[in-house]
Amino acid sequence: MVAKSRVVILGAGPAGLTASIYLSRDGLSPIVITGDLLGGQLMLTSIVENFPGFPEGILGPELMDLFKNQAERFGARLVYDRVVKVDFIVRPFKIYTSNDVFEAEAVIVATGASARLLGLEAERRLMGRGVSVCATCDGAFFKGKDVAVVGGGDAAMEDALFLTQFANKVMIIHRRDRLRASPIMQQRVFSNPKISFKWNSVVKDILGEKSVEGVLINDVNSGAEEILNVQGLFVAIGHLPNTEIFKGQLELDERGYIVLKEGSKTSVEGVFAAGDVHDHKYRQAITAAGFGCMAALDVEKYLGLR
Repeated sequence: MVAKSRVVILGAGPAGLTASIYLSRDGLSPIVITGDLLGGQLMLTSIVENFPGFPEGILGPELMDLFKNQAERFGARLVYDRVVKVDFIVRPFKIYTSNDVFEAEAVIVATGASARLLGLEAERRLMGRGVSVCATCDGAFFKGKDVAVVGGGDAAMEDALFLTQFANKVMIIHRRDRLRASPIMQQRVFSNPKISFKWNSVVKDILGEKSVEGVLINDVNSGAEEILNVQGLFVAIGHLPNTEIFKGQLELDERGYIVLKEGSKTSVEGVFAAGDVHDHKYRQAITAAGFGCMAALDVEKYLGLR
């Protein structure tokens, strides 16, 4: 059976749910296919203190639950399934999930991006309890503490520099003997007295049961192990946009992010994108929500409602 809707939104993070709120309030009752993680990366975050309207902060999952409730209140229809294939060549567009097929006149792609992780069991268990993939989100919780950052590119250097505003010490763990970051970023971290380096090292384990109590690193040359006494670990080894199923359907850049033409328009007329699936610069909940609003307004114009 094929389910039909004027608008289908792929993804239920801040971008997708914001778009659904706008479209629902205008009577379009969009179908929102949630994907594997309703709420997106905020579901991996503990306290969110930089989202407007919550002066005391709010738990990431709680914030996304409010987004969901607001969207459903106005008539958004959430489908708890995973998109496995799309066909943006035909019209109406076809979206295939694990269980159903959907047709839509317009589609908003808000599938987000996923932080590259180290692949350790403790990393998942302690996410939001000392392990973080967002320094700007969580850095303030580590005031006066010692933390470590994993990575060697510009993003890792930016995180390390940002964390020096709060942390007592910041140790950068890098698997090579030199950084991949741009010269100016290297200059900044090398000149910061709060930052030190663990070269030729990889994280072997994260210590602690309920919170991070240390990090076990391994020297890739000598095999020697060392425990770093840190209370926080920031993983900054890059992000992967969730765009695998859009290859050959939408124009992507060399990193796999969706290329926008004007506003939220993609290379296919009637298909729009919002949030981290195209934004590799800001990657914040508030900017994703803003992009979701833009995409919803662009969809309404495309459908002749504005």
